[in-house]
Amino acid sequence: MSSREDEALAHAAVTALTGQLALTPKPGLPDPRDLDARTTRLDHSALRWSAKALVPGLAAMAAAARRTGEPTPGLRSELGAIGRCTEHSVGLAGGGHRGALWALGLLVAAAALNPGTTGWEVAATAKSIARHPDKRAPRRPSRGSSVSAKYGAAGARGEARAGFPHVRRALDALAAARKAGATEAQARLDALLTVMSTLQDTELLYTAGPLGLRHVQAGAREVLEAGGTSTAAGAKALAAFDEDLHTRAWSPRGSAGLLAGALFLDALPVQAGSPVRAA
Repeated sequence: MSSREDEALAHAAVTALTGQLALTPKPGLPDPRDLDARTTRLDHSALRWSAKALVPGLAAMAAAARRTGEPTPGLRSELGAIGRCTEHSVGLAGGGHRGALWALGLLVAAAALNPGTTGWEVAATAKSIARHPDKRAPRRPSRGSSVSAKYGAAGARGEARAGFPHVRRALDALAAARKAGATEAQARLDALLTVMSTLQDTELLYTAGPLGLRHVQAGAREVLEAGGTSTAAGAKALAAFDEDLHTRAWSPRGSAGLLAGALFLDALPVQAGSPVRAA
């Protein structure tokens, strides 16, 4: 793999992230309606702009994996160091995307280790990377780790160490919705709701507690059980769910980052200069 291929993986990951951002309506999440940050407090245009700041860091992660050649503890530490630098760069560009950076960084590195493999195989390799501790990471607890410890939720680290099960569920949901005749946007919304329906989202646990988390999971299941977003009943349930979460100011951000990871894996294999599926 060359530096051009590292950059191609990075651009594919950012395309997946901006593809997730472009979906609407996304219950409780920033989408194109949020041009003035009306309820989510995150301006959609600013998020699309700051996503571009991820490219150099993600390309560096791919290069580190290619140079190392295997999922070693040293690679895990190097990815962590690159990730912290990238967080700083994204902050200067407007912020956001922290959860997506964690997922996409591991998946990009795993894809660089195993070029030409399937999304499921890449997720398995990412698991092999994530199982190593980052010995250089700051020893202060994060909000996510504190919530994980309090409620026993897997959190972002647990999701990665399990091989991204919700990313894999999203991939299955994408395939099923497309096969059933849904549009690409509807298939992606169904995949997002599939993640929301079972994910123990630490952001939601922090803001809404266990009862709030279960409320969001039930709302997502209701849309899917109504037939998904491609049906009239499902679209009606989605509109009600969206209004409910915006009213409550609850944001299932963990689900958004994992959908971006699924969209990245869905675009594999990525070759230098190859087109990437857009919404």
